[in-house]
Order: sequence, then C-alpha cells, then structure tokens
Amino acid sequence: MLLAHVVAALVAPLLVRRLGRNAFYPLALIPGASALWLASLDPVALAGSPREISVTWIPALGIDLGFRLDTLSWVLALIATGIGAIVLLYCARYFKDTEPGLGRFAGLLTAFAGTMVGLVLADDVMMLYTFWELTTIFSYLLVGHYQDRQASRRAALNALISTTAGGLAMLVGLLMVAVPAGSMRLSVIVADPMWEQAGPSLITAMALILVGATSKSALVPTHFWLPGAMAAPTPVSAYLHAAAMVKAGVYLILRLAPALTHLEVVTIVLAAVGATTMLVGGWRALRQTDIKLLLAYGTVSQLGFVTAVAGVATHDAVMVALAMLIAHAVFKAPLFMVVGIIDKKFGTRDLRMLSGVGRAAPIVAVIGTLSAASMAALPPLYGFVAKEAIFTALWTAGGWQRLLLVALIAGSILTVAYSWRFVHGAFGRAPGAPQVVPPRIAVLYWLPPAVVALFSVGLVLVAGPLEQTLRAYSSMLPGTGAEVHLAVVPHLGIPLLASVVTLGLGIVTSMLARPVAVWQKTLSPQSWADGALLEAFDAERGFRRILRLTDALSIVVTTLFQRGSLPYTLGTMLVVLIALVTPVALSQTAPPENLVLFQHPIELIVLPVAALAALGAARSRRRLRAVFLITVTGYCVALLFLVAGAPDVAITQVLVETAMTVVLVLVMRRLPLHFSRRPLRIGAWARWGIAIATAVVLCGGTLYAADARYRAALGPGLIEKAFTIGGGHNVVNVTLVDARVWDTMGEIAVLLVVATGVASLVFVTRRERPIARVRDLESKTSIWRRRVGSQLPQNALDFDARPDEVAGGNRWRTWLSAGLTLAPERRMVVLEVITRIAFPMMMMFSIYLLMAGHNLPGGGFAGGLVAGLALALRYIAGGRYELSEAAPVQAGFILGAGMAIAVLSGVLPLLFGGSVFSTITPVVQVPLLGELHFPSALLFDIGVYLVVLGVMLDFLRSLGSQIDQQQEAETDAR
Repeated sequence: MLLAHVVAALVAPLLVRRLGRNAFYPLALIPGASALWLASLDPVALAGSPREISVTWIPALGIDLGFRLDTLSWVLALIATGIGAIVLLYCARYFKDTEPGLGRFAGLLTAFAGTMVGLVLADDVMMLYTFWELTTIFSYLLVGHYQDRQASRRAALNALISTTAGGLAMLVGLLMVAVPAGSMRLSVIVADPMWEQAGPSLITAMALILVGATSKSALVPTHFWLPGAMAAPTPVSAYLHAAAMVKAGVYLILRLAPALTHLEVVTIVLAAVGATTMLVGGWRALRQTDIKLLLAYGTVSQLGFVTAVAGVATHDAVMVALAMLIAHAVFKAPLFMVVGIIDKKFGTRDLRMLSGVGRAAPIVAVIGTLSAASMAALPPLYGFVAKEAIFTALWTAGGWQRLLLVALIAGSILTVAYSWRFVHGAFGRAPGAPQVVPPRIAVLYWLPPAVVALFSVGLVLVAGPLEQTLRAYSSMLPGTGAEVHLAVVPHLGIPLLASVVTLGLGIVTSMLARPVAVWQKTLSPQSWADGALLEAFDAERGFRRILRLTDALSIVVTTLFQRGSLPYTLGTMLVVLIALVTPVALSQTAPPENLVLFQHPIELIVLPVAALAALGAARSRRRLRAVFLITVTGYCVALLFLVAGAPDVAITQVLVETAMTVVLVLVMRRLPLHFSRRPLRIGAWARWGIAIATAVVLCGGTLYAADARYRAALGPGLIEKAFTIGGGHNVVNVTLVDARVWDTMGEIAVLLVVATGVASLVFVTRRERPIARVRDLESKTSIWRRRVGSQLPQNALDFDARPDEVAGGNRWRTWLSAGLTLAPERRMVVLEVITRIAFPMMMMFSIYLLMAGHNLPGGGFAGGLVAGLALALRYIAGGRYELSEAAPVQAGFILGAGMAIAVLSGVLPLLFGGSVFSTITPVVQVPLLGELHFPSALLFDIGVYLVVLGVMLDFLRSLGSQIDQQQEAETDAR
C-alpha cells in the first residue's frame, strides 16, 4: 500500500499534465484499492493475530522498519484510505484544469494519504515519528497551496510550528519510555509491566507524548492552528482536517490506552483538556459567519470531545471513543465538501449572504442537513448512537467521569446549536440578502459527499457487528462493570435523559441566537481586554507573541555570542566545552594506573620543542612567525607518530602541515604584519586561562578515553585481513581504500565542496576563467613593478616574453617556463634552479607514493599532497604564469575527474557480479619486474590523488594568482 501511494504521488504531476483534473480519478484507485483490501480482512481476527512485517534498519539501536496491522490501525487505515479515495474523486470536479499548481497538489494529497496509512501502521517508535513529521510537512505544503496569499502562508506556518514542536516533545517522550521497556516497538512498550509502577520519569514521558498528540489534534492551547488552516483548498479540509491528520493525535492516545489505565492523574488531565477544547471550540463556532470556519471550530470541539473520552482509557471508553471517531469522519468530511460546492457555485461562504441555497441546490442541502443532523446527534443517525454510548459509558463508570459527563453535555448543547446555525445559514434564507441563482451541479460533484454522508445512516444498520469489531481492540483494557453497547434504540435512563436535555437546550440556544450573540460579544476578551491581557485569552495572538519574543531573544543572544570576532566565538565554544566536561571529570576516579610517561627517549626531546613552539606561537606578535612556530608543532607531532610506528600518518602529517603553511603564507599577504594589540591585560590572562584549561580537558579526556577500552583492539585482526581480502601489506592504506572506503569517499566529497567554496568565499568572481599562458601575453609586459620613480633602468622594467626567434636579444634567460614574466628584482635564480631540479623529482615521488601505497607507506592522499606542493614550488619560484605553465588545466576539471574516477571504481565491480567497492587484485607477470599486483582499489586511490591535487591547485589559483592580480592592479594604480 505504501509503495503504491509513493508511486502514485510521483506520477501524479505527469497525469495532471496529460489528463488535467480528470487525473484524480486514476489516482483515487490507489487509496480505493487499499480500502477494499482492508475491508476484506477480518478486524476481529486481527486483534488476536495482528499482521506484522519488520525489516532491519539500524540494528545497533534496535530500530526496524516495523509495521503492525491490528484492529485499531485497521479502523484508522480504513478511514484514511476510504475517505481519501472519495476526496480525490471530489477533487476532480472541485478544481478546474487551469488551477495553478494542480499537479503538485495532486501529488502532495496522494502522498499524504500514504503517509497517514504509514502512521497508523507503524509499530516502531522512529517509524511512527517519521510518518508523524511527514504528515506535518505535507500538511504545511497543502495548507499553503495558494502561495500568493499571505493568509495561506501564515496558516501553513502556524500549523507547521505548532505540530512540529509537539512532535519533538513526543519523540523525547517516546524515547524515554523505549529505554526502560528495552524495545523500540510501540506494541511492546504499551504492554510492558513498567506502567504498573510508573514513577515521575514515566509520567513525564507520557506527558511529553501527549503534548505531541494534543498539538496534532488541535487541542487547547494549540487549537488556533486548525481554523487558520481553512485557508487551504476545501478538499484539504475535508480530508486532513476531518478524517486524517487531526485524527493522528487521538489515534496515539487510543494506542497508549493500555499504559494510560495505570496513570489516573494523566487521564484526568487529558479529559480536562479535551472537555475544555470541546467547550471553547463550540463557543467559538457559534460566533462564525463563515460556514467553513464554523465547521473548523466545530472540528476543534469534536476532537476535544473524542479526546476527553479516549483519555479515560477504560474498556467501554475506548470502544465508544472509537465509535465517535468514525462518526466524526463520516459526518464532517461531507460537510466540508458541501461547503466547497457552495463556495464554488455561489461565490461566498458568508451565511449572511447565502439565501435560498436549499431551494437552489436541494441535493446538496439534503447531504449537508443529514451530516449536520448526525453531528448534532439526532436519532436515529449514527452520530446519536455513538454519543448516546458515550453518555452511557461515563454515567456507568461513576466517580470523576460523571463530572466529565456534565462538561461534555454542555459541549454537546453547543454542538446542537452550531449544527443548526450551519444548516440555517447555509441553506435557509438570509434577511436582506438576494436569492441565489440555481446553478448546475454535476452528479460527480455531489456524489462523493453523498456517499460518505450515507454512512451516517448505514452504520446504524451494522451497529452490532461494528461494536464487536471495536471491542476486539478495547477488550484488552479493564472494564467498569456492565458493558455499554452501540444501541440503536436507547434504554430509558439518565444517559437518554441527558441526550434529551442536550437536544432541548441546543434548540433553545439556537432560537435565542441574537441574545446569545450579544452575550458572546460582551464576554469576548476583545470587548474588555487589550494588550498582554488580550493575548493571554487569545491563543493565536499569544502564539504570535511567543514567536516575536523568540525573535527578540535570538537577537539578544546572537549579539552576545556572535559578534563577528573569531577569538570571541572560539573562546565561547571552548568555555562551553570546559563547563560541560569539568563536572564529569571531577566525579571520576584517579588517573589510570597503567599510565606510561613516555614510550621512547626521543619523546623527551620532541615534546619540549613542541611545547616551546606552541607557547612561542601564542606569544608571537608577528603573524608569519606564529605560522612557522605552529608548523614546528605539527612536525613534532609527525615525529611522534613516526616513533610510535605510524609512518603513513607521519608522512601525511608532514605534508598537510607543509601545505597549510604554504596556504597561510599566501593568505597573509593580504593581512597586517602584526596581530592587533590588546590594551587590557585581563583579556590576555583570560585567553591564557581558557587555553590552559582546554589543554587540560582535552588531555585528561584522552587519557580516560584510552583507559575506557572494553574490547580488544582491532589493529591486529586487520593485518591478516588487509592482505587476504584487500591484497596489500599497508594496513592503513587498505583500510582507507577498501574496508572503510565509504568514509574516504565522504572525505573527498567534502574536499570537493571545500575547493568549490574557497574562491567563492574569498573572491566573488566567475570560477572557470581562462587560464593565462605565457604565449598569450602581449609583446611587452611588466608585472610586479616598483613604484613610479624607481631608479631601475627602463629595460629592467619592460621586457619581452616572446620566444627568442621573435624577441631577438631583448630576452632574459631563465630556468623556468614563465620566468620572463617576473621583473628582475622579483626573481631568485637559486630558487629557480632548485625548482627546475626538484619539480620532476617531486612529481615522480608523488606517483611512487600513489603506486606503492598499497604495500608501503604512501597512498593517493599523500601522493596528491606531494604533487600539490610541487605546483606550489613552481608558483613561488615563477609566479602565477609559471603555475599556469605547470598545470594548464582548470582545477575544477581535475576535481571532477578525480571524483568521477572514485565513483567509477565503486560502480565497476557491479558489472562483474560483485558488490559496490568490492576489491579484486589481478596478478600480472612483467619481464624483469616479476609478479606485480594491481588491486582495483588503486583506481579509487587515483581518484583521491586527483581530488587532493585539484584542491591544492584551486588554493594556489584563488589564494595565490588572484591575490597577485590584486596587488598588480594596486601597484599600477600607484
């Protein structure tokens, strides 16, 4: 079912493009077929033997793709798929072919239907949360369908923030109960005996879960988002806000009912919140003149009603709550669809402007009146059967539940009143309004709501089997005495009297509509409150105020901690690190007993040098001196790696330190010579304190972490595996390009992103600029000039870069390809000679490191760094034109080629029946050289080599050549 909904959602835009609005008909087949399959199952049998399926997802955390179909999920899935199919059929006539974004809407609505099915079937906590948030996202996109309307965007954002905040609270609560239960399965959690002795932790967890449930079902105080969501197209309201998404919170409460039976305090609070929501929603519904908003507040009221009953969590309460949940779906969905027909055909939803709709559209009026009558619980409709069962269950239970019954009777009186207000306002006569013109309403337009509305009659005929089905789930809960039934003919007693009183007082309230309206206006906070007091009584105003306060607080916090100062930001991060680690460190025992002060005598020499270099870098006033001292510390660390028997790591450390030094020196050409002087000594002491404390924390943490090993080291086991599986003797390199190849793949992808962003962050220029070659220069060129007025002769400033046969005698001899492009005072002949000799040797050495890395120290990363340093040497000796002669290709081409080769090395094994990145090692007999091994991982290492080389070339081009151009332009300007 889930896969079918995904496929349908993906092809929906294509279907709409080809079929227009008629594409909703084939799309409706998917949820329709799902509903038929669900209807073919025996829900009573599912209670004893649920259908389960589980696929391992994250075994280390016990997270599976787990789904479970029992009686409760069967009921909710049948509602989601059945009404979902009918709403899709309704969309085919509701929208026009010219509706903007219709394909997107069709895909989103179909995807939402599948997501709702996944939510009620999910048995794993993380799966439930995933589908929970997906419904939030799809709801946000559907509510905000009219992107050009501010009301739609604001309503979508309100719903998104409210339900997402509740969802996060729910996730925390679910994880809090999953840990003591020892399982991520929801069915296991609710059946765990821990609930019998629930303490503060479990009660807190349950409260957090219910925060998510109440926010999803729009209960007080987050009820405001649901009426705002009426800015969405009416099919969204008919499905999401009547039959699907808003039911998710109630579903979760019903799912947790076995646990709630042991938490009476929580059930009382939940019932109180539900009753309050029912009263608030009903009261606000009586004030609405927009019939869609009237139904929206009515939905809030009904959700509070169902939640209050479900929260009681007894055998009878859960059964009647499920019955009422079904009733709400079958009378509220057609009511919203009727509103959509009225809005489209008569151009307004204002009941003060609608006059004579009942005569102009009699079939629509019958559908709306029938559904509203079921909402008002008029006998013998199914709404009456469900509500009568609720009254009976609460009265029979006794205790505080009878007090809840009084509150629900008051809310039901309001339900009768706003139901009549809807019927009279939508289909009756409006004083002073002109009679509407009878429109033509297609059969396929009113047929979908008619089909759903008929269930308010049809379910009465199957009340007995339906009760048996619902009891299949509720039977696991404790009873309260005599069972309550879904009785078509009610028994004489207090519950029936309560129903009569409800209908009578509801009719009286309807007849006294004007006095009630005056009373409402008088009591409304908008009449007597303002400012903060008004926001305290108005949930949406309060919510907007919270958002404004959050924005203001974020501005204050940002100005405190994000001042644009790198030392301040780094200091803040380190202080937080110290504050978090210190309390834990103080609670630890003495240092490990197996602590070794030093492993090799050379450490006694290297460590003081590193310490002195670090102190000197911290005290240095000159930037260049600090960079070189930091490099010394890096070389010392490389020497320690070498002493510890890690030549690969030592080589990489030396090369990285050298490359970083080159890059830093290039950058410092645009920085002041000295660091800024700090006038306050207290600032210097604070920085020293943070630095020393950070060093202590990191060193101490490293010592304790090394002592915390509880498994044998992996290293010895990798030695044999590296050769038998990877075909190499260098365990480090084989691990990087074979055993942990995905890690390395991610690292080179990060390098690619870094290289892409470097020049974009430093220079706002077009990346792939033409490469300037010596042959492209004009005959006379002079770069890196002295200022005007220099005492050098003119022929030392202007020289000819063309070949000898063209330039004649006015040509300076050079050891490099582009040496002529440097002014004589900028040249260093000794460096040119060294570069001429060293460059080919470094390039050969880089190839050697690449090829030998599988068995000896080296590898693609080290080889790429050596090649990059060779290019850096050419650039330092001969300038930016020399760099272009050494590497006449774009850095992006090398980066892309390297990444493509790395990906290709992973995909190629699939062509030969292997798996991604599987390694094969062909053996080739070569004359003189003997037996040579060519592991396929070498191809991946070549990709790494090219990516690292491309990064170095990009750094040299962006931080070297472009800075050269800037300085040349500045010199020319002077």
